[in-house]
Amino acid sequence: MQNFEHYLDLAVEYIATYSPKLLLAILVLIFGLIGISWIVKVIKKTMEKKGIDLSLRNFLSSLINIVLKILLLISVVSMVGIETTSFIAVIGAAGLAIGLALQGSLSNFAGGMLILFLKPFRVGDYIEAQGHGGTVHEVQIIHTILKTPDNKTIILPNGPLANNDIVNYTQEATRRIDFTFGIGYSDDIKKAKEIINSVILNDERILKEPAPLVAVGELADSSVNISTRVWCLKEEYWNIHWDMFEKIKNEFDANGISIPFPQRDMHVINEK
Repeated sequence: MQNFEHYLDLAVEYIATYSPKLLLAILVLIFGLIGISWIVKVIKKTMEKKGIDLSLRNFLSSLINIVLKILLLISVVSMVGIETTSFIAVIGAAGLAIGLALQGSLSNFAGGMLILFLKPFRVGDYIEAQGHGGTVHEVQIIHTILKTPDNKTIILPNGPLANNDIVNYTQEATRRIDFTFGIGYSDDIKKAKEIINSVILNDERILKEPAPLVAVGELADSSVNISTRVWCLKEEYWNIHWDMFEKIKNEFDANGISIPFPQRDMHVINEK
């Protein structure tokens, strides 16, 4: 009975001593989380007004959110009476152990940081990297997500992506389209070039500057190849690409210009 009273007295003493601290810590935790949420929203809106890239906005807001919550947790723990130095040491040791176990992920994390800050591409750009091509759908901390024209999803780790070659097809406002049109050796080269130039001139999507180029590019085995280079806005690239082949074919047919196919002469020797 005396032991029970002793423990009861200890319990009352602990409650009297730590209840105010615990209650205060809970209140700080609740209002701290609300405050952090508000701070992150304000930072997001500020970055949006300043025109910071969406991927970078998401990354920075997430990082700030995590850091503030860790600081809040340390503050709440210290208010309860736990030594923060030992608590921070435990967090540091856990971080070291996790870092050693996740070296590949940390490499991808560092790659994601480089991509977000150096911006070799943005969401919406069409890129080729690591043997894959697609439109950048999302840039995350660990990996980048591409969408292919046939709606496949490609996930590329940011570590190798940040440290290897990247071809960005849509970073510039304009692009050049290269065509090769083959005509027969017996056809009129000057007339064929006039037809091509006429089709180019009548297409308002093709830019006047830089000036288009139409020239004989090669005397091939079965054809005279006319190289054609035109410039356009990047969003018109594929529309012009498809249309030019059809228009040139129709105009060549209408004007008697042939498009030869590979031919071979066979000589049969009859030996008796």
